[in-house]
Amino acid sequence: MAHHRISPKGTTPPQRLKDPHSAVSTSVNTVAVAALVLLAGAGGTTPVGATSRATSRAAAPAARFVPGPCPRTSEPVAALDGAKCGFLEVPENRSRPAGRTIRLAVAVVPAASSKPAQDPIVYMAGGPGGDAFDDISLLVDAGVNRDRDLIVMAQRGNLHSQPNLACPETDRASARAVGLRYDDPSARRLLVSAAKECRDRLAADGTDLGAYNTGENAADFADLSTALGVRRWNVYSYSYGSDLALTYLREHPQGIRSVALDSVTPPQTVNLPWTWSSAREGTDAVLDACRAEPRCNDRYPDVARTLTEQVRKLEAHPLTLHAAPPSGGEPVKIVLDGGALVNLIVGNGVRPADLPAALDELARGNPQRFARARAADAYPAVGRTAHGLTESVACGEWVPGYTESQVLDAGRKAFPGMPDTVLAQAPQLPFQQEVCRVWNVPDRTAAQRVATVSAVPALVVSGTFDTKTGASWGARTAGDLSRSTAVRTPGIGHFVVAQSPCAQRVLASFFARPTAPDTGCVADLAPKPFTIAPK
Repeated sequence: MAHHRISPKGTTPPQRLKDPHSAVSTSVNTVAVAALVLLAGAGGTTPVGATSRATSRAAAPAARFVPGPCPRTSEPVAALDGAKCGFLEVPENRSRPAGRTIRLAVAVVPAASSKPAQDPIVYMAGGPGGDAFDDISLLVDAGVNRDRDLIVMAQRGNLHSQPNLACPETDRASARAVGLRYDDPSARRLLVSAAKECRDRLAADGTDLGAYNTGENAADFADLSTALGVRRWNVYSYSYGSDLALTYLREHPQGIRSVALDSVTPPQTVNLPWTWSSAREGTDAVLDACRAEPRCNDRYPDVARTLTEQVRKLEAHPLTLHAAPPSGGEPVKIVLDGGALVNLIVGNGVRPADLPAALDELARGNPQRFARARAADAYPAVGRTAHGLTESVACGEWVPGYTESQVLDAGRKAFPGMPDTVLAQAPQLPFQQEVCRVWNVPDRTAAQRVATVSAVPALVVSGTFDTKTGASWGARTAGDLSRSTAVRTPGIGHFVVAQSPCAQRVLASFFARPTAPDTGCVADLAPKPFTIAPK
């Protein structure tokens, strides 16, 4: 999960999946070049196992790949200079074949190796609504394309795709909300009104918001393999992307050689109350690590109690002040109350290594670390996040079936002693039930809240400091994947591979040997030392 307000997320029995290892491999380096030349007017080569997909969507027009220039990104992405790019054209709603077609931006980033492996890696980004192209530099720096071509596609509705379901109304409302209490009625009106304004604008343009869901998203990736003629590939996914990858593995298993899940968001489990258990698990891991480090424990012996005390104090007596964001910019008015404090911690507004020091400073009358983190939200990248996809997925798949009282009960269980006014809103998803009432998309939980049971080799990577998708969910998810390796990375938060050189080595060894990755470096890992501020 990686929402802008988050920064991420059965009734049908699970399906046992077949091992696709007999599929014949085709080099994407060769195929992508051919696709760029030939697929502008054709549907591409049918990959192994595509018959069942085509049969299930027989009424829908065939997807096709259309070559074109690489997207213009807000920051330069050097890897795109040598990439092959274009658009995947797919039906917006596969159950309505006469409906409109949408275009999803695609880039094939060549492998760094002069002799790449035959099976590429396809990346599924977080969010929902996150810009996949913005992650390319991180992926290349992490060596994901070291031995294999890397295929990146902007998910439906995202930046660089057409239509782009950005909601600048939500971005601007969130920027204004930093000057209000986190749960203030004015903040609620701002965010709900912005969601309604965005929804009405998108619907007036003919967008079928109910079609922007994880099932259609997964089918897009199945169509991408067909359109590019890729007969076998590997999947790397993170946060919401892991929800998507597990759905893809369950519904379109053919041709998947291996799947890596980073910061797992299990589709059968994701809901608003679930966010509280993840927040508690990650926060406890940070505070426990401080207690285990003698210097940190000596300097901050009661950090867990300090956290609860400061949440209670700020909720009763919020601070109003002016602060400049860490990245620069003019100081802005911010309100720091208990809800804002909790959500800054869950959203990694303050680094885990700095958290004990920041809480101690706050207790001593110096709120600057948290105030500057709060001010950062006053300068959002307007239009970069596809909030339309975010809300359609959240409102169709995560919210239905749970009441406000169940969210509060989960918060009380996770953080006893904190005020109900803080615990009533799911972490980083304030007023989500009210937003969903105005967003108004179909309930997809019967199709989506299903565990993926598979024998495809899988790597499940979790960070112990992850406050958005708790590390324990990695092991639980791995239990349904019979040929899986689960790795817990100490001291790392959300998006493990982007932060951990050890996790990068594990991932590379997994793609080289999916059933026997080298995890030896994990045993020597420990959290980075905590910041010890002078008294």
